[in-house]
Amino acid sequence: MEEDIDGDLADLESLNYDDLDSVSKLQKTQRYNDIMQKVADALEMDSNVSNQGFVLEDDPEYQLIVECNALSVDIENEIIIIHNFIRDKYRLKFPELESLVHHPIDYARVVKKIGNEMDLTLVDLEGLLPSAVIMVVSVTASTTSGKPLPEEILQKTIDACDRALTLDSAKKMVLNFVESRMGYIAPNLSAIVGSAVAAKLMGTAGGLVALAKMPACNVQLLGAKKKNLAGFSTATSQFRVGYIEQTEIFQSTPPPLKMRACRLIAAKSTLAARVDSTRGDPTGKTGRVFKDEILKKIEKWQEPPPAKQPKPLPVPDSEPKKKRGGRRLRKMKERYATTEMRKLANRMQFGVPEESSLGDGLGEGYGMLGQAGSGKLRVSAAQSKLAAKVVKKFKEKRYGSSGATSGLTSSLAFTPVQGIELSNPQAHLNQLGGGTQSTYFSETGTFSKIRKN
Repeated sequence: MEEDIDGDLADLESLNYDDLDSVSKLQKTQRYNDIMQKVADALEMDSNVSNQGFVLEDDPEYQLIVECNALSVDIENEIIIIHNFIRDKYRLKFPELESLVHHPIDYARVVKKIGNEMDLTLVDLEGLLPSAVIMVVSVTASTTSGKPLPEEILQKTIDACDRALTLDSAKKMVLNFVESRMGYIAPNLSAIVGSAVAAKLMGTAGGLVALAKMPACNVQLLGAKKKNLAGFSTATSQFRVGYIEQTEIFQSTPPPLKMRACRLIAAKSTLAARVDSTRGDPTGKTGRVFKDEILKKIEKWQEPPPAKQPKPLPVPDSEPKKKRGGRRLRKMKERYATTEMRKLANRMQFGVPEESSLGDGLGEGYGMLGQAGSGKLRVSAAQSKLAAKVVKKFKEKRYGSSGATSGLTSSLAFTPVQGIELSNPQAHLNQLGGGTQSTYFSETGTFSKIRKN
């Protein structure tokens, strides 16, 4: 491993970055020329793709498609290398251009169009870049610190741009060939996203098997470009979307639902690619079923929410309710009845501020408690009937229910009228005895002089 690393470092050191041929070597390889010749011949012959007598792995046309997918990845890497070469050379002329135009092919076209021209108002960039980016590039070029390139460096830069554009054309031809055979290679994937997008997805992923092994979140990003908004709003820009945005389903989806539709298309495309990689359904019926599911879900998302139905009143019951009544219910109502103090606290008088626990309207309000206009000086806690019954029951339990008095009770009582009064606890016994014991005590129990009968 150390020897390989040392060899790679030696190759990097021996590279001459001033020479384009030492940096870009793909077009001179035998593999590149052979595959491109086979692709050109296959496109001219336009073979019958419906002939499926071969097994997929043994079909020479399938092997050519696999080689084309691998070659498209190599071409993409080669374009990036040439883009770095062009950027390093043209940085002396227009250093700000690489931050304004990110795509390598667009950058090569703009560099070839501008050349050594310092006044960009004389250069027509219409059709190469969006109008907003053209305006930013023109304004930036008027204040750039770059200088015109020497003729030799400019010629190398133009040659590199031509080579990048040639590689891009070769990549398009390879993708066209793969697209024409997608109905045979990946019928289910083509049924969902279309042959063109399926060919681009396979070419970027490196083949149908590599695409089948890729998670859906990565399939969604295949072909995504780094967008330069040049200071404009990001509200309408679609980020994190690759080749899937070119599908018919994505284009027909309303803008608020496009990101959800993109995730759904990527998930179903991954499933379809796995079916195609194992040749599970050569007829493409599974892909059509997946497409119908996607369309039904998007249609379901666009449906308005169900209208809120008015809730009808319940049907009145004609039968008498089985609600308990009687003495026990009345006692329960009396036990949990609202007191007079709570009634006053819950009541408010118009035009009169109520008092509160913390003052100035803060804390718990007292309502009409303690107000002069309420008609009461204070709230007297009247003893309820239930409380009176409880007290009576307690006395009967304490002293007994036979009517006998306790031995600790006194016969003397203090009254406000007569002063000290001597009472007879057994007064009711005199009434039953016929007056034999009424010599010294009267029927009322007061001490008085009574004549004999």
